[in-house]
Amino acid sequence: MMNQKPVTRRPVLGGAVYILPNLLTSGNLFFGYFSIVKSMLGDFTWAAGAIFLAAIFDVLDGRVARMTNGTSEFGVQYDSLCDLVSFGLAPAIMMFQYSLNSLGRLGWIICFIFLACGALRLARFNVQSAIGQSGGDFTGLPIPMAAGVIAGFMGLMADVDAHDDPGIWLIEQIYHVFAFDAFRQWFLAATALALAFLMVSNVPYRSHKSVKIRGGQAFRLLALLVAGFGLVAYKPPLMGFLFLFLYALSGPVDQLMGWKKPTENEDIFGSDSDNEDGFSSC
Repeated sequence: MMNQKPVTRRPVLGGAVYILPNLLTSGNLFFGYFSIVKSMLGDFTWAAGAIFLAAIFDVLDGRVARMTNGTSEFGVQYDSLCDLVSFGLAPAIMMFQYSLNSLGRLGWIICFIFLACGALRLARFNVQSAIGQSGGDFTGLPIPMAAGVIAGFMGLMADVDAHDDPGIWLIEQIYHVFAFDAFRQWFLAATALALAFLMVSNVPYRSHKSVKIRGGQAFRLLALLVAGFGLVAYKPPLMGFLFLFLYALSGPVDQLMGWKKPTENEDIFGSDSDNEDGFSSC
């Protein structure tokens, strides 16, 4: 009888596969909480920076979960709860503490609308994921991008208050306008409401998942990215805010120009015939 070679078994990672993505998600939650604490202390530069750090952890947890095949329903729900704190509650408190508190009841209502629309956006995305409708472009502005616009605005205002010489006439005019407290207050209020509407709208937003690069397009895209990095390096607070703000505008512009059509409700939640027997499809 021939000797059989012993079968070598690959080490089983077990729960470690699921711990790492959720640990990164906890990092997202930590920086969201840290942003809230800094907003209450009046340190809005750190509060805005913490939201960007939370966004980095939010990207990493999803990537790590897919790379390690460690996705789970628990992770999906935990990620949404943390996103609501970091990208819904933290920006709302930051806006209120920064300037909207002087508007009285109107100020906290605006912040609540932003928070509530963020919660609705996350809930809708969870339903889409559960029924397999979350692939491709985003439906509505993603809540991390909405929070990024608010955080970018705070970073820009810190740069304006530093009285740094911009050097270019157009940038000088922008800084001069934002130097007025009343203007920045109402700009922030209007922006918060617009972002809230865009989060719960059916406006499509381009996702990196749907971007297909072919042939010579890669070189042109590389050249554009290098130029973009150069612009951000010249004036990081202003250019960073402008890039985030322009992305928030890109959805309505695509729709108005006819490049993208608004997503139908049937394409978001599935057709009525799929759900005629109740909630079985969810």
